[in-house]
Order: sequence, then C-alpha cells, then structure tokens
Amino acid sequence: MLCYTYILKCSDNSLYTGWTNDLKKRLETHNSGKGSKYTRSRLPVEIVYFEEFKNKSDAMKREYEIKKLSRKNKLILIKKNGLI
Repeated sequence: MLCYTYILKCSDNSLYTGWTNDLKKRLETHNSGKGSKYTRSRLPVEIVYFEEFKNKSDAMKREYEIKKLSRKNKLILIKKNGLI
C-alpha cells in the first residue's frame, strides 16, 4: 500500500504537513472539518505538494523532515516540485 506525505495550503495561506495512505479521502476529511485541529478553522484547504512512499514509516519520517523546514524552504519545495 502506498503512503503519502503532503503539504496543504490553507485559506489563510498557512501551510500544513501530514501523511496519509489515501490523498483524496484525506483532503475530503480535512475540508469537511474532521481533519486536524489546525486545518479546521482554516478551510478550505488544497493539496499543493505530495510525495509517494512504499510504507508508513518512510512517509512519517518525511513528514517530520518537512515540518522542521522553515516556511521559506517549504515554499521553495512546493514551487520546485509541487502542484502550484
């Protein structure tokens, strides 16, 4: 089963990083207000970046690495490899 690390752009232009095994379902969960506490008050959100992994462990490690990045470096990552 594939897993994903993703970055969301929230309605207030903040960024949220997470991981999942179903990108479409996770985005729907976030936008329904049942995702993370952080995104609940910043709807709607959109996926602007994601990476694929073969297992949960690797996806979670990458999530941790991305969360440690500065906003500037996250934006560089998104611009270089993302969906926007």
